[in-house]
Amino acid sequence: MINVACLNNISEKGLALFTSGYNTKAELADADLVLVRSAKMHDLTLPEKLLAIGRAGAGVNNIPLDACAEAGIVVFNTPGANANAVKEEVIAALLLGSRDYVDAMKWVEDNKEDANIAKDAEKAKKAFAGREIMGKKLGVIGLGAIGQLVCNAAVSLGMEVFGYDPYLSVNAAWNLSSKVEHIENVNDIYRQCDYITIHVPAMDSTKGMIGREAFDLMKEGVVLINCARDTLVDEPALIDAVKTGRVAHYITDFATPGITELPHTIIFPHLGASTEEAEENCAKMAVRQLRDYVENGNIVNSVNFPSCTMGVCHTASRVAVLHRNVPSMISRITDAFGDAGCNIANMSNQSKGAYAYTLLDLDVPAPEEVIKTIESRKDIIRVRVVK
Repeated sequence: MINVACLNNISEKGLALFTSGYNTKAELADADLVLVRSAKMHDLTLPEKLLAIGRAGAGVNNIPLDACAEAGIVVFNTPGANANAVKEEVIAALLLGSRDYVDAMKWVEDNKEDANIAKDAEKAKKAFAGREIMGKKLGVIGLGAIGQLVCNAAVSLGMEVFGYDPYLSVNAAWNLSSKVEHIENVNDIYRQCDYITIHVPAMDSTKGMIGREAFDLMKEGVVLINCARDTLVDEPALIDAVKTGRVAHYITDFATPGITELPHTIIFPHLGASTEEAEENCAKMAVRQLRDYVENGNIVNSVNFPSCTMGVCHTASRVAVLHRNVPSMISRITDAFGDAGCNIANMSNQSKGAYAYTLLDLDVPAPEEVIKTIESRKDIIRVRVVK
């Protein structure tokens, strides 16, 4: 029985994809697998037998990735599974940043006892007049799963769209509308665009990337949308830009103490992926990835180990080896099988930064003594007989 611990509420439609060989009611201390959404895991004691963590979402800053890698725990996320939900929130943010709907609705609430509210509204509405987004310039920073969808939706709404991503993949490029202009220098987006939306991951290299220099380049009255991560925007610089009018509206999915009282700011309580469909899609994707890893040894969408797949094993056995990415590792592994007279029918090795992963299909059942030999060798993190 494979024990699965759920640290948050996980969609039942996702959990239903586990077969009878999985127990989804396990406690963390007994877990072989973990499913998590937002629970903070940095201070948790993880069991030695834990094989993998499935993050039902994209961000993984709540998971100790390095510690997991050192313990041989593969961490998966689900990029793109909630992309449509976030895209729709960004479109809502575009409209809210163009038309003063929030203050207008507040006026109605404040005057709901007015017997002449219909007539008075005709006079009051001038204070809430806005502009249309059609024909305006939108800059999209980050052209991953969400950024692509935002670009294409904005094109459909008649906007002039500029996309920036120095790491634009071939697949992403194919998915983008031909009407999206690919920008090579992000400063051109700051200078030209009426609206700017950010869709990059939170990393040390992106922390505070929208700072004073960026704000100084922006057009007066720009609308800035941040449904990615709060740390991407330098908060003191943002506050100054809003107060001076450089930023006409800041719309974000992240509430922080410094901006809750900031004027011309609309704050959502991290609602981007909070739809029934997104939670279901993320859960299904996470469960499929965990099952594929447990049952076949395949790694897809890991954030701390490389992707490495060999389909379903059709030989006598399959062995999975998590190890450090150092010279001579493959020979150390293969020599152990060769010395025992085991023929390797198929093999795949992939690396990612400091870590690597090797899958081997054998024509014979994997001998226990060979597994122990490999486990004892330097820079081996974990060895698992998948079949």
